[in-house]
Amino acid sequence: MKQIEVNDFNQIVLLIEEAKNRAYQKVNEELVLLYFNVGKIVSLKVDSGVWGDNTVETLANFIETRYAGLKGFNRRGLYRMKQFYETYTAPEFMSPLVTQMEKSESEMLQFVTTLVTRISWTHHLLILSKTKTPEEKLFYIHQCINDKLSKRELERQLNSATFERTILASKKVSPTTSHLPQNLFKDPYIFEFLDLPTGFSERDLEKAFVLNLQEFILEIGKGFTYLGNQYRLQVGNKDYYTDLLFYHRDLQCLVLFELKIQEFEPEFLGKLNFYLEALDRNVKRPHENPSIGVLLCKGKDIEVVEYAMARNTSPAMIADYETKLIPKNILANKLHQLVEQLSSRED
Repeated sequence: MKQIEVNDFNQIVLLIEEAKNRAYQKVNEELVLLYFNVGKIVSLKVDSGVWGDNTVETLANFIETRYAGLKGFNRRGLYRMKQFYETYTAPEFMSPLVTQMEKSESEMLQFVTTLVTRISWTHHLLILSKTKTPEEKLFYIHQCINDKLSKRELERQLNSATFERTILASKKVSPTTSHLPQNLFKDPYIFEFLDLPTGFSERDLEKAFVLNLQEFILEIGKGFTYLGNQYRLQVGNKDYYTDLLFYHRDLQCLVLFELKIQEFEPEFLGKLNFYLEALDRNVKRPHENPSIGVLLCKGKDIEVVEYAMARNTSPAMIADYETKLIPKNILANKLHQLVEQLSSRED
């Protein structure tokens, strides 16, 4: 087969795939809008007292007789649609958006319904069942859209409290994160997928990350391309080896993760900065941005970190990590405490 024919054939295959994706998206939009509109009718009828619980059950049976085998329209499904409609039209959800976007409520409703149709019903069910606040729901909706999260990926993001950890990291307005893009890096990171022995070493930790690279990248976020572990840097007549080196496509820079199995110590920062300088001088390409360093430590004293970072000019951060899931209520309490501390400082 001639090369020119292969190129033409691939172009047609690409057109077919693009059309299939658009068709799937359109079907999904219509399906989610259907659930939204059905939920609206059920909500208005039930809340006005016109319908009772028995009526909803009767409706489910009525639909079953008309469309045998149609899934999702049983009593439980209809109440989920009711919840779906009420969630995205509730004043506590709409008000922040109206204020932010400076639009009327009807325009804002159009914005919300357009936004929510961009992810699947399965994704919505997960978000509805595992989140509480409007901000949290919007966070995960945007995560699904921007990162094209699968159901499994979204479920892990929800279970590991990505929203709370992202907000915690961005709220820590200190030298720790002042040189880094907001909302990209987390603190703490959760690596519950690691099967580490008791008393593991830094080398054990590094090997575990390499063996579970897909899960590691899922936790640190999209956009990272793995370049290797024990990446060799030659400075003078000596060789130095970094832990985990990545390239971030959106930031267009190298990102180095250095691993520690103990609490942060100020001297860790000196070694990280040395590696970042070597990367920028010897590995970074002219069009790329300065390298970023992330120290993953098993704990840290915030005051020690602030002192250590006070005169640090490199784009770097010190983050905690856990090898087990942290209960969401603990992270929520930490976030609440941090907000109070920042408020008291401003006062």
